[in-house]
Amino acid sequence: MDRAVRKLIVVGGPTASGKTALAIRLAQRLGTAVVSADSRQFYREMNIGVARPSEAELAAAPHYFIADRSVVEPLTAGQYAREALALLDVLFLEYEVVVVVGGSGLYIRALTEGFDVFPETPEVVKEAIRALYAIEGLAGLQAALQAVDPAYYDLVDRQNPARLMRALEVCQATGQPYSSFRSGQRVERPFRASFHYIDWPREELYERINRRVDMMFEQGLEAEAKLLHPLRHLSPLQTVGYQELFDYFEGKHDLETARERIRQHSRQYAKRQLTWLRRDGYWQPWAPGFFLSDDVDDQAFLPD
Repeated sequence: MDRAVRKLIVVGGPTASGKTALAIRLAQRLGTAVVSADSRQFYREMNIGVARPSEAELAAAPHYFIADRSVVEPLTAGQYAREALALLDVLFLEYEVVVVVGGSGLYIRALTEGFDVFPETPEVVKEAIRALYAIEGLAGLQAALQAVDPAYYDLVDRQNPARLMRALEVCQATGQPYSSFRSGQRVERPFRASFHYIDWPREELYERINRRVDMMFEQGLEAEAKLLHPLRHLSPLQTVGYQELFDYFEGKHDLETARERIRQHSRQYAKRQLTWLRRDGYWQPWAPGFFLSDDVDDQAFLPD
């Protein structure tokens, strides 16, 4: 197949907006596969807390990068891009178009635009940053990064300790701001991509998030987090939905507080996701429910 006709439909957007349903609907209508770009759904041990697709959803279309590795072997954005590009080379032998879905903007950008190369950091530096987090928590990481790299501090997801720690590691190891290694230059890819998200009214989106959190608890989120608690230091678990329960297990607050903080932090994360999408300028918003209609022209999703 001519490489010039390869097309990628990217479905992004905030948490609980319906990305999975849209991606599967498109894959079924176009007769193609779904490649996940959700940095938390890669891991077998993480299921309820990351809203992994159900068995029925996974059976509805071929899926890749879903629960295909262990949480003890974290996948960086750069590694993901290399693996996903190799997979796409194979998938494009069978399909003219492939659907990519996920809320992890960094991983989507690494796949579609390329990824800046950052220096390796010594283990002693990593240990120092982990110690800072253990002693001073998220606020300590935020204050440290704001002091050494205010430019990146303004851009980063400040509720994501893994991102904060990575940036601080680079700053301390090199003596230069993390942002100085971010070129922002796009790398040409052997496909054309279009970018789409479902644009819910804010209050409706927040209500969807609240309902999803309640459903996660009904499905057994507390028990899942309990099993993962001994691994809480791993970067994939430095995330909303688990950290709040880990704090509950350690007596820092009660269960209802953990539940409410998951709701709150999820809403805050969704707001940041929308800010990033709108700032990028190339994401196409679609009204909720439109893709459920058989009258929708699938060509509207394809890149020019």
